[in-house]
Amino acid sequence: MTSSLLRGRGNDKKVELSDQTKQKIYDAHFVRGIPPNSYLVKYRNIFELLQYRAHAQPDDVYVVFYPDSGEKIHLTYAKFADKVYRTANLLKSNGIGVEDRIATVSHNHINTVIQYFAAWCLGATVVPININEEPERIKYILESSGTKLAFVKHEYLDKIISYKNDLPALKKLFVHGLNDKNTPKDIDVYENAIEKQSPNFEPDEKVYQETEALIVYTSGTTGLPKGVVLTQYNLMVDADGIAKWHKIDKGEVMMCVLPIHHVNGTIVTIVIPMYAGGRLVLAQRFHTHKFFNLLLNENVQIVSVVPTLLQFLCHDFDGRQSNVPTLTRFRHIICGAGPLTCELVSKFENMFGLKIVHGYGLSETTCYSCYIPIDLPEAEHKKWLNDYGFPSIGIAIEPNEMDIQSDKGESLSENARGEIVIRGHNVMKYYDQNPEANDKTFEFGWFRSGDEGFYINDEKGNKYFFITGRIKELIIRGGVNIAPLEIDEVLMSLPEVKAGIAVGFDNDWYGEEVGALVLLKDGQNPTDELKSVIIKKCREKLPFYKAPKAVVFSDSIPVTSTGKYQRNKVKHLFAEFKAVQFKSEK
Repeated sequence: MTSSLLRGRGNDKKVELSDQTKQKIYDAHFVRGIPPNSYLVKYRNIFELLQYRAHAQPDDVYVVFYPDSGEKIHLTYAKFADKVYRTANLLKSNGIGVEDRIATVSHNHINTVIQYFAAWCLGATVVPININEEPERIKYILESSGTKLAFVKHEYLDKIISYKNDLPALKKLFVHGLNDKNTPKDIDVYENAIEKQSPNFEPDEKVYQETEALIVYTSGTTGLPKGVVLTQYNLMVDADGIAKWHKIDKGEVMMCVLPIHHVNGTIVTIVIPMYAGGRLVLAQRFHTHKFFNLLLNENVQIVSVVPTLLQFLCHDFDGRQSNVPTLTRFRHIICGAGPLTCELVSKFENMFGLKIVHGYGLSETTCYSCYIPIDLPEAEHKKWLNDYGFPSIGIAIEPNEMDIQSDKGESLSENARGEIVIRGHNVMKYYDQNPEANDKTFEFGWFRSGDEGFYINDEKGNKYFFITGRIKELIIRGGVNIAPLEIDEVLMSLPEVKAGIAVGFDNDWYGEEVGALVLLKDGQNPTDELKSVIIKKCREKLPFYKAPKAVVFSDSIPVTSTGKYQRNKVKHLFAEFKAVQFKSEK
């Protein structure tokens, strides 16, 4: 059984895994005793899902795209399927087959959604490119993945052409958004090319649940990114679990403002509407001044965001809540993929009167693995988000189990801090071409997240999980572990601070000390006196060893494309404090 679930891609490059690691990856795909091949969804592949929707709801709108400029575009399920099948035939005519890898190089665009589904119908694997990555990382991803064909939005064509001679596997580029007259030789215009293809598509019988569908490259702060390989079943079963949790059904409208090169945008707001028979409202980018009106005008029920976007909305609408329209059909906001603080969730919910359903997941678990329940009484909802120092990330959803374990793989008790681990049907197939990472990540038959957390049981025995930070980002001061998110909470509660993060910086006395990188609110002057005020206020709320000893003002905080703080990128800003011994005034 393990061999069929862990086969290599195609016939050209096998994934090197020891028998022991294969077995542990296999073990990590069980959920509550259900084996990996006892599938929890009815579709054999994504083609079957699309075919069903196109026949059952041909005239219902599947996707509405709002570009930053120009008119909105919408496609019914039938018209969307037509373009998907033409694009799949285009791929096939260019030699792309099952588990061959194709890249999409674009900002959020309706064509990219079509290209995703076309690849999946064919059985090809999508490699989404984050256009904001450094050039060398993009080149590495294209090379490491063995990408054979790329769909490129015209704004980014020159960048990709500059790599092409160094990428022997990349044989073909299609550009969209240009006409034939402006297109370089040997590069075809996507929109024209698909019109020449037949809308009749014959699927390959070899495409099934375990066919590789997506490779998402992690956006770590150091080292080369790891390629997370997800199957068609991963995408469908996580969509099923998320849809059930949020009670998303036929006709529901979801809005996507997150980048679709990441699993949050892809799974939550592209795959789920298709899976449930709903509608996707796709925005090219997030804009605070358009956000609420889009929710109103498109009758959106659910939108998925990251905490950074909540912060932008609070800042831009502070004192102007009367400009926010009444959203009678809106249900709640899904929020995850970044550090949400109690301060921010309380501020947002009180300011706008909209419910936040906090959750947690990783690319390696397809997307979300847990959420707080959506139908809690208000007092209990606020308790889990505000009363424990961190907002709860909730209870494990159906496709997976979660636990808190020690570094030896032992389950820990309630309130004990350890590593968040996950196993289930939504766990990735493996890391591509990275045996060392696979060995370590699946060491104990669970997926080890690298995140520190704990759980608290409710009165019914449900485990509510909490995340305290990345284990590698823990500040280790004199041998004592300090979770940065605890300090973030305090910084965010200060009236002078617009945003702030704790940073562990090198220190000769304690190995690491605690610093604070701070963005000030408008009207605050970045003086040494204000630094002292911030340090003093933090010490009133935190013990001395946890409180920031140095403050650095900045006009930005580096984040990944999904809104996760990149603390390690700003450690150098505290270099002047390396030799300083900070002493308590008590």
